[in-house]
Amino acid sequence: MPSTAEAHRDDPYPTRHQGSMRVLDRQDPVVYGDNIASTALNENQIDAYRERGYLLLPRLLDRSEIEALIADSHRLRANIAVDDDSVITEPRSETVRSIFRLQARSRIFAALFRDERLLNVARYLLGGNVYIHQTRLNFKPGFVGKEFYWHSDFETWHAEDGMPRMRAVSVSINLTENTHLNGPLMLIPGSHRRYVSCAGVTPDNHFRESLRAQHYGVPDPATLELLVRDGGIDAAIAPAGSATFFDCNIMHGSNSNITPFARTNIFVVYNSVDNTMQEPYGAARPRPDFLAERSDTRPLTPTRGGIRGD
Repeated sequence: MPSTAEAHRDDPYPTRHQGSMRVLDRQDPVVYGDNIASTALNENQIDAYRERGYLLLPRLLDRSEIEALIADSHRLRANIAVDDDSVITEPRSETVRSIFRLQARSRIFAALFRDERLLNVARYLLGGNVYIHQTRLNFKPGFVGKEFYWHSDFETWHAEDGMPRMRAVSVSINLTENTHLNGPLMLIPGSHRRYVSCAGVTPDNHFRESLRAQHYGVPDPATLELLVRDGGIDAAIAPAGSATFFDCNIMHGSNSNITPFARTNIFVVYNSVDNTMQEPYGAARPRPDFLAERSDTRPLTPTRGGIRGD
């Protein structure tokens, strides 16, 4: 594993150690599976993902699968210890915001992440075998669910976890309907083709605060205006059971939820087995494994048959 200094010297995506924010060109493919036939996506879907940086697949899960996953999410939330580092609460409250490492907490969630409907898409987009980099439940309860500010996941994963290249894909799965009103995932189409190199030095144990409210590794207003002027803003509006696949480098975020309508989404990140974590490129030490898997990078095998509760 290279030292941090060595990683910085050869890094095509420098960040957190520059004097000012910069916008750089992407150096990696968006779709890695172009030389193989896809059984998971058609050509129009592949082209849309490559161009826009995300793809929404409506109603991927059926009603019984959604109900089973909702029941297990209620169980997890009711029995979780809020002093667990892998459980994140809202700023200035004990309301649960996120629960991480779902595959270790729940049989049904572990089965979902291996389901061919998700896994085969990820394997095609990333050009081969993948493993789980991160999973979590994101709760945005009515009236008190706070925003997630604009950010590129890759910038954080590169700087703080040591992800070398842009060869990961995230999937957000709606357990509840995501509407224009209840703080849906928002994305800037086309922003995945640029890399925003952020200013500032990463504080020690930054994850303890950034998972509640991120202040380092976020773009400034001028950069956001540039990206939005070129790509606009899309909202992933879709019914429960829908899945949004989005590139690790796309700029995204979500508003607060001041409506009575709760929003709950499952989040899983698949990373290529050829893109495992190195030393952080912009932090003194790596974040914990529940944020960036290092110990279990075995490739996942797709399963079929759907998701069912006990």
